[in-house]
Amino acid sequence: MTFDTIFALASGAGRAAVSLLRLSGQGSGAILVKLTGGLPAPRMARLRRLRHPTTGEVLDEALVLWFPGPHSYTGEDAAELHLHGGRAVREGVTEALLACGARPAEAGEFTRRAFLNGRMDLTAAEGIADLIEAETAAQRRQALRQANGALAARYAAWCERLTRLLAHQEAAIEFAEDGLPNSLEAEVRAGAAALAAEIRAHLDDNGRGERLREGLWAAIVGAPNAGKSSLLNALAGREAAIVSARAGTTRDVVEVRLDLGGVPVWLADTAGLRETADEVEAEGVRRAKRRAEEADLVIAVFAADQPPDAATLALVEPGVVVVANKTDLMPAPRQIRGVAPVAVSARDGSGLEQLQGVLAEAAGMRAGLSEEAGLTRPRHRAALGEAAAWLGEVEQAPLPELAAEALRASLRALGRLTGRVGVEAVLDVVFGDFCIGK
Repeated sequence: MTFDTIFALASGAGRAAVSLLRLSGQGSGAILVKLTGGLPAPRMARLRRLRHPTTGEVLDEALVLWFPGPHSYTGEDAAELHLHGGRAVREGVTEALLACGARPAEAGEFTRRAFLNGRMDLTAAEGIADLIEAETAAQRRQALRQANGALAARYAAWCERLTRLLAHQEAAIEFAEDGLPNSLEAEVRAGAAALAAEIRAHLDDNGRGERLREGLWAAIVGAPNAGKSSLLNALAGREAAIVSARAGTTRDVVEVRLDLGGVPVWLADTAGLRETADEVEAEGVRRAKRRAEEADLVIAVFAADQPPDAATLALVEPGVVVVANKTDLMPAPRQIRGVAPVAVSARDGSGLEQLQGVLAEAAGMRAGLSEEAGLTRPRHRAALGEAAAWLGEVEQAPLPELAAEALRASLRALGRLTGRVGVEAVLDVVFGDFCIGK
């Protein structure tokens, strides 16, 4: 494919020691010659003096790298200019590149070209976007697995099996009188059923990949003055919520972002659960209950020096983390509704390390931390769900031709997932979230 030559700043835009400008396109080599007087050896960093192509003014002394296509990130001729990080240097080199006929890249255009040139499939491109946005170690590992083709390899294997099944079904239709095995169609239907079961099992992951990519939601619930706000502040390591000895001071939801064992978690402090005539506090209690219903992880907090309240007890069920706070005033009970609580004191910090470990383990279970690449986007689920549905039609098809058409439709759905067929409508969505320079 032929594209314009594009360039973009791949490093941060602020003040820095070094700025990295990337170029890609068939004019990259000619532009390097205009700026530096020649091409360096491929993939070898060389110190070159950059001059403006029109005025001859020296703009910078920079490290220059040349990546002739197709052995580059985008699959086309590309180059990198490692400049000094001053704004005047960047602006001068940018002006020179414009004078050479290059244009600024759009968001995600480098990776989009890599996809269009066959350097990666859409799932790998999405993995690169996730890698750029990764904030925790677990997010980084998941993004790297996807960027390195873990999802693509699985889906390519499914496409290969589907293609073979379709070929056998077509053979059974076209050469029915040529002595093919009578069991051929039955084998195709059995193969389609087995593949559909694998896809459905892949889908049945409770959204773990999306949870890890976007972050879990955790809610701290409990009676007024159970120490929920103090616990939030202790876990966050800062004064995020107002703490007061007066009950009912937390009336809205206060949220902080935490890293629990590599899983990003939005932790919410909520209003104390109790009956109240105060209209504002009652709204806070309603929001607290709704947040507990919607949360991926619920932390039920009880005050060790008070009897467990009925409202919070009603929320204790399997999977809920039960905490006995204020153990500096009274030892924690052995059990609360059959569950051994995590004993902590938000005031003096005792038990917080144990609680962080329990929360990290719970978050890891819900995010599905493993070495296996999981689904990370709704479009993945939509395409796989469609593919599985069409495979389910194969066994029920009253005619061989309809079974073949169902197999073709399933193959098209998988092709849209990896970007091999019919993806024009989704390209802008996939690459629109990329940063400039990638």
